[in-house]
Amino acid sequence: MNRHQIILDILNKVKYIEVLDLCKQLNVSAVTIRKDLTLLEAKGLLFRTHGGASLENPYINEKEVNEKEKISVEEKNGIAQAAAKLIDENDSIMIASGTTVQALAKFITPKNKLTAITSSLHVVLHLIKHKNIEILQLGGYVRHSSASVIGSYAAQILENVSCSKLFLGVDGIDLDYGLSTTSLEEAQLNKKMLISAQKTIVLADSSKFGKKSFAKICGIEQVDQIITDGGISTSLVKKLQERGIIVTIVG
Repeated sequence: MNRHQIILDILNKVKYIEVLDLCKQLNVSAVTIRKDLTLLEAKGLLFRTHGGASLENPYINEKEVNEKEKISVEEKNGIAQAAAKLIDENDSIMIASGTTVQALAKFITPKNKLTAITSSLHVVLHLIKHKNIEILQLGGYVRHSSASVIGSYAAQILENVSCSKLFLGVDGIDLDYGLSTTSLEEAQLNKKMLISAQKTIVLADSSKFGKKSFAKICGIEQVDQIITDGGISTSLVKKLQERGIIVTIVG
């Protein structure tokens, strides 16, 4: 099997991979790998990213929430179940928008009282089934594409609350650019959420790594923990851990 086919086979399994990982696996130089990736991109078989490659376009366009729900369902459910285990008795948490954090709401079964602040309408519909969860639904304009609230009214509420954990969903994670989403207004609200939470936990399947979207939320250094699936590369895990981020891999 030629080297180009091996690269494509690897990408079919892990979704995103860095140049250094390919060098180790194929025992060739970084210069050779970069040439391979350039040729494969020219043929339309992959996308080059900063320091790596992906089968998907690294620049993300907005998708409707109903469409996103159908992507990486098994991975998202595994990530959500792991995240639910981090919720303590009598905890106060914040849940942002996105299909992975929406999945988290399905697996929350509080032992005692729980206070949950959220911008997501879908999250509220899941949590409202539990009488011992006190829900603070942020108010404002509703984005149809994400079924979540945005705007200054929601931001004002966050100035008067504090919680132990923020469970944050994102559209892209890039070591240099940071966390990003497709909506500038949603990114602004996420920034306010970061300030109101003692700990930020990002829930993202491995396809989100090496990608950028229009609106930056924050730098990678503002993240405390990332929960993802086994498609993430070992070198990327190491780089995240070197920056003090706890990386939890499920599946």
